[in-house]
Amino acid sequence: MEANALAAAMALIFLLVGPAHGSEFAFGADLSFLKQAEDQGTVFKDGTNAVPGLLLFRNHGYNWVRLRLFVEPVGGKLPNDDAYTLAMATAAKKLGYKFLLDLHYANSWADPGKQPTPEHWKNLTHRQRVKAVFEYTRDTLTKFHNAGVPPDMVQIGNEITHGMLWPDGKLPEHWDNFADYLRAGVRGVDAACGKGPRPKIMIHIDQGASIPKTKYFFDKLNGYGIRYDVIGFSYYPCGMAAWRTCGRIWRLPPTVTARMSMWSRPRITGDRPGIFATRPRRSLKVPKASVIFWRQSRARLWMCRRGAAWACSGGNRPWPIAASAPADFLTRMEARCR
Repeated sequence: MEANALAAAMALIFLLVGPAHGSEFAFGADLSFLKQAEDQGTVFKDGTNAVPGLLLFRNHGYNWVRLRLFVEPVGGKLPNDDAYTLAMATAAKKLGYKFLLDLHYANSWADPGKQPTPEHWKNLTHRQRVKAVFEYTRDTLTKFHNAGVPPDMVQIGNEITHGMLWPDGKLPEHWDNFADYLRAGVRGVDAACGKGPRPKIMIHIDQGASIPKTKYFFDKLNGYGIRYDVIGFSYYPCGMAAWRTCGRIWRLPPTVTARMSMWSRPRITGDRPGIFATRPRRSLKVPKASVIFWRQSRARLWMCRRGAAWACSGGNRPWPIAASAPADFLTRMEARCR
């Protein structure tokens, strides 16, 4: 099967907006299912030329990828286990990509509506489960380090607005338990790194269009003293009321600049168009965006036809996009974020 990579195959493209002092504009995509598609015989084309997927994106200026990882993937033909993700990370690093490792701490999708505890962790006590999170994180990161492809950033949980590892870590009921899990994940990253370089730690929620919900979450989280480097938002332009016109991703709501003045940390987005940026500690000036990740959701329809059951569910409206859209988007986004 053939697919035009700039019109249909950009499965999960997301945008990073980086430190004010950074000189590199990072343009990235979540390509967690790219290898699966190619293994099933899909051929990606740039115009009429067949090009390996990762190389195609690299040729078009992409320099970051996000890779999802499930503890033991089950259902929906999910390929994202250790071996698969290591192979993707290795291929990406050979092409000069940096990568964000997205740890779901689940055997399948973790998001605000569900944060399923892995089956073999369900019967553990809270203390035992905290230990399991630490050991899993440490051992997973060690595998990537030993393979020579350490992640440049690690996401501790996916869209954890309502907690993780339900029901024990569900919010708002169990903030103390939830904080224990986050600390365990961070400690696991540190343990794997030893004295070597430490990847950035990202805390990722789904409230990219809500100042009150974002402020509540991070004000509460910061009270627990958990160390992290980057704040992540999912931003859904077709599902969040802040955007009046679906798909016009350059129309950044005022929530983004408001968040920049709340905390002295970078902001980043995963899953759909979004943004992260850094506010210097001694300056109120909004920095120029330097990293962007965005997603073309029409790819779900294509992935569904290829047998990826997860892509066939509702709630992800496709929106039209032209091949020239990435360049147009970057131009508009950069001007808005200056």
